[in-house]
Amino acid sequence: MRKVYYIYNPQTQTYDRIYPTVRQRALSILRRLFYGMGLGAGCFIVLLLIFGIFLSVLGILNIKGNISTIHSYNRRKVKEEDIPKYGKAVGTGTVIMGASLILAYFATFWNEAAIDYIIFPAITIGLAFILYGQIKYNHGIF
Repeated sequence: MRKVYYIYNPQTQTYDRIYPTVRQRALSILRRLFYGMGLGAGCFIVLLLIFGIFLSVLGILNIKGNISTIHSYNRRKVKEEDIPKYGKAVGTGTVIMGASLILAYFATFWNEAAIDYIIFPAITIGLAFILYGQIKYNHGIF
Protein backbone atom coordinates (compact mmCIF):
# COMPACT_ATOMS: atom_id res chain seq x y z
CA MET A 1 0.00 0.00 0.00
CA ARG A 2 1.34 3.39 -0.94
CA LYS A 3 2.08 5.95 1.70
CA VAL A 4 -0.44 8.76 1.73
CA TYR A 5 0.02 12.28 3.10
CA TYR A 6 -2.75 14.71 3.78
CA ILE A 7 -2.53 18.47 3.47
CA TYR A 8 -5.15 20.91 4.64
CA ASN A 9 -6.79 23.03 1.95
CA PRO A 10 -8.19 26.21 3.54
CA GLN A 11 -10.28 27.14 0.48
CA THR A 12 -12.38 23.98 0.65
CA GLN A 13 -11.78 23.37 4.36
CA THR A 14 -10.90 19.74 3.67
CA TYR A 15 -7.82 17.59 3.60
CA ASP A 16 -6.45 16.63 0.19
CA ARG A 17 -4.58 13.40 -0.40
CA ILE A 18 -0.98 13.67 -1.59
CA TYR A 19 0.98 10.71 -2.90
CA PRO A 20 4.78 11.14 -2.76
CA THR A 21 6.61 10.73 -6.04
CA VAL A 22 9.31 8.13 -6.61
CA ARG A 23 11.92 10.86 -6.40
CA GLN A 24 10.62 12.07 -3.03
CA ARG A 25 10.55 8.51 -1.66
CA ALA A 26 14.09 7.82 -2.92
CA LEU A 27 15.41 11.03 -1.37
CA SER A 28 13.71 10.18 1.91
CA ILE A 29 15.32 6.72 1.96
CA LEU A 30 18.75 8.10 1.07
CA ARG A 31 18.48 10.79 3.74
CA ARG A 32 17.69 8.17 6.41
CA LEU A 33 20.52 5.97 5.15
CA PHE A 34 23.09 8.77 5.35
CA TYR A 35 21.87 9.86 8.80
CA GLY A 36 22.19 6.27 9.99
CA MET A 37 25.67 5.88 8.51
CA GLY A 38 26.82 9.13 10.10
CA LEU A 39 25.38 8.18 13.47
CA GLY A 40 26.97 4.71 13.25
CA ALA A 41 30.38 6.12 12.34
CA GLY A 42 30.18 8.66 15.15
CA CYS A 43 29.26 5.98 17.68
CA PHE A 44 32.14 3.81 16.47
CA ILE A 45 34.61 6.63 16.96
CA VAL A 46 33.31 7.40 20.45
CA LEU A 47 33.41 3.70 21.36
CA LEU A 48 37.08 3.64 20.32
CA LEU A 49 37.82 6.25 22.94
CA ILE A 50 35.71 4.65 25.67
CA PHE A 51 37.11 1.15 25.09
CA GLY A 52 40.65 2.55 24.87
CA ILE A 53 40.30 4.32 28.22
CA PHE A 54 38.81 1.17 29.76
CA LEU A 55 41.68 -1.03 28.53
CA SER A 56 44.29 1.50 29.67
CA VAL A 57 42.85 1.69 33.19
CA LEU A 58 42.63 -2.10 33.34
CA GLY A 59 46.25 -2.39 32.21
CA ILE A 60 47.42 0.12 34.81
CA LEU A 61 45.65 -1.88 37.51
CA ASN A 62 47.41 -5.03 36.31
CA ILE A 63 50.80 -3.32 36.23
CA LYS A 64 50.32 -2.23 39.85
CA GLY A 65 49.92 -5.90 40.82
CA ASN A 66 46.13 -6.26 40.94
CA ILE A 67 45.62 -9.29 38.72
CA SER A 68 42.11 -10.00 40.01
CA THR A 69 40.74 -8.46 36.80
CA ILE A 70 42.22 -11.37 34.83
CA HIS A 71 40.10 -14.54 34.61
CA SER A 72 40.91 -17.06 37.31
CA TYR A 73 41.66 -19.87 34.85
CA ASN A 74 44.27 -17.62 33.19
CA ARG A 75 46.11 -16.97 36.45
CA ARG A 76 45.65 -20.11 38.57
CA LYS A 77 49.18 -21.46 37.93
CA VAL A 78 50.96 -18.17 38.63
CA LYS A 79 53.19 -18.45 41.70
CA GLU A 80 52.83 -15.91 44.50
CA GLU A 81 56.29 -14.41 43.87
CA ASP A 82 55.57 -14.08 40.12
CA ILE A 83 52.32 -12.11 40.49
CA PRO A 84 53.97 -8.65 40.09
CA LYS A 85 55.95 -9.79 37.03
CA TYR A 86 52.88 -11.45 35.52
CA GLY A 87 50.80 -8.33 36.18
CA LYS A 88 53.43 -6.13 34.53
CA ALA A 89 53.61 -8.33 31.42
CA VAL A 90 49.85 -8.63 30.96
CA GLY A 91 49.21 -5.03 32.02
CA THR A 92 51.79 -3.67 29.57
CA GLY A 93 50.10 -5.52 26.72
CA THR A 94 46.71 -4.22 27.79
CA VAL A 95 47.96 -0.63 28.11
CA ILE A 96 49.55 -0.82 24.65
CA MET A 97 46.25 -1.93 23.14
CA GLY A 98 44.25 0.70 25.05
CA ALA A 99 46.66 3.49 24.17
CA SER A 100 46.49 2.52 20.50
CA LEU A 101 42.68 2.83 20.55
CA ILE A 102 42.92 6.27 22.19
CA LEU A 103 45.56 7.34 19.66
CA ALA A 104 43.39 6.03 16.82
CA TYR A 105 40.47 8.09 18.15
CA PHE A 106 42.52 11.29 17.90
CA ALA A 107 44.04 10.26 14.55
CA THR A 108 40.58 10.00 12.96
CA PHE A 109 40.28 13.78 13.08
CA TRP A 110 43.18 14.10 10.62
CA ASN A 111 43.25 10.88 8.60
CA GLU A 112 40.86 7.94 8.89
CA ALA A 113 43.17 5.62 6.97
CA ALA A 114 45.76 5.90 9.74
CA ILE A 115 43.60 3.81 12.08
CA ASP A 116 44.73 0.56 10.45
CA TYR A 117 48.39 1.50 10.79
CA ILE A 118 47.94 2.36 14.46
CA ILE A 119 45.61 -0.33 15.80
CA PHE A 120 46.75 -3.54 14.08
CA PRO A 121 50.46 -3.35 14.97
CA ALA A 122 49.66 -2.26 18.54
CA ILE A 123 47.15 -5.09 19.00
CA THR A 124 49.77 -7.55 17.75
CA ILE A 125 52.43 -6.19 20.11
CA GLY A 126 49.98 -6.07 23.02
CA LEU A 127 48.86 -9.65 22.44
CA ALA A 128 52.52 -10.69 22.25
CA PHE A 129 53.14 -9.18 25.71
CA ILE A 130 50.06 -10.91 27.11
CA LEU A 131 51.02 -14.24 25.53
CA TYR A 132 54.57 -13.87 26.88
CA GLY A 133 53.22 -13.35 30.40
CA GLN A 134 50.82 -16.26 30.07
CA ILE A 135 53.42 -18.71 28.82
CA LYS A 136 56.25 -17.66 31.12
CA TYR A 137 54.42 -17.16 34.44
CA ASN A 138 51.28 -19.26 34.00
CA HIS A 139 53.18 -22.08 32.25
CA GLY A 140 50.75 -22.22 29.34
CA ILE A 141 47.89 -20.29 27.85
CA PHE A 142 45.24 -21.74 30.19
